Amino acid sequence: MYDLLANPWFYAAALPAVTLVGLSKGGFGGAVGFVGVPLMALVMSPVQAAAILLPILVLMDIVSLWTWRGVYDRATLAVMLPGSLIGIGIGWLTAAMVTAAMVRFIVGAIAIVFVGRWLYQLARHGANHAAKPSRVAGSFWGLVAGFTSFVAHVGGPPFQVYALPLRMDPKVFTGTSVIFFAITNAIKLVPYFLLGQFDATNLTASAVLMPVAPLATLAGAWLVRRMRPEVFYPFTYCTVAIIAVKLIYDGALDVFR
Repeated sequence: MYDLLANPWFYAAALPAVTLVGLSKGGFGGAVGFVGVPLMALVMSPVQAAAILLPILVLMDIVSLWTWRGVYDRATLAVMLPGSLIGIGIGWLTAAMVTAAMVRFIVGAIAIVFVGRWLYQLARHGANHAAKPSRVAGSFWGLVAGFTSFVAHVGGPPFQVYALPLRMDPKVFTGTSVIFFAITNAIKLVPYFLLGQFDATNLTASAVLMPVAPLATLAGAWLVRRMRPEVFYPFTYCTVAIIAVKLIYDGALDVFR
């Protein structure tokens, strides 16, 4: 424990990671919070990084739930959350077989196709085209989001694949995302505990980093509340595209080396 907390490189990686995750939790930057685990993995194992981040994510979820209270789309949650629970269960059962690198590569590939589809629809239908809700699609992408969130805290892109094309008001989109991942992360605590990830070292590291969490989350919410839809959606799609390329690159390095 002392070696980790006395290591300046731990703070050099973990503080920016928690800040970026907090901004994302507040709604700013789309799925940019995925960088949390990779950044911290520069100075520790990805498994340990994910375990340290999970309690911090739960705290951020609590702050976000208060910040975005009463602003959400009930129908989207109704179709996506059951799938998320199944995805978490699959992630738990396959934890010994599926690597975070594999998940990053697959999620990145999905996100690239998703952004390409958005560009096609933008050229064909214009910027204000909204997709119709689908129970089948929502359940499927909820499952994928639950699975990738459990394995590597990378549930944002699959969630956005379904939710972004609905073109909800940015505040409603953010509030819906907050509730979805608050429930998903709370449920993840149980299998993480049963897998032995919450030892004294990891929990102490989480506690040291937690003061940054609410400040970054509130900052993200403050920014989103001041963004117009015509700015919010292109910005979010662009961040998803950048993230997708990074996910594919990182995943490919590990999977194909």
